[in-house]
Amino acid sequence: MRKAVKSPPLIRQLVEKAIYLRQLTPEIENGISHELTRLGYISDVDYEALELLMDEMDAGRIRLVPQ
Repeated sequence: MRKAVKSPPLIRQLVEKAIYLRQLTPEIENGISHELTRLGYISDVDYEALELLMDEMDAGRIRLVPQ
């Protein structure tokens, strides 16, 4: 019997992508917004990921890409 490998929450994956690219693209931003709307709540893991993203943007390490 194989155990399913649980993937990280989608919001966390999107934040990781933004940090890797060092930019918040419209696609990533829309993906985060869509997932928050779909879920209707934010988990502790996703909250921490978004908090990290905002900290990185405030520090100038991630830039916002305009649409």
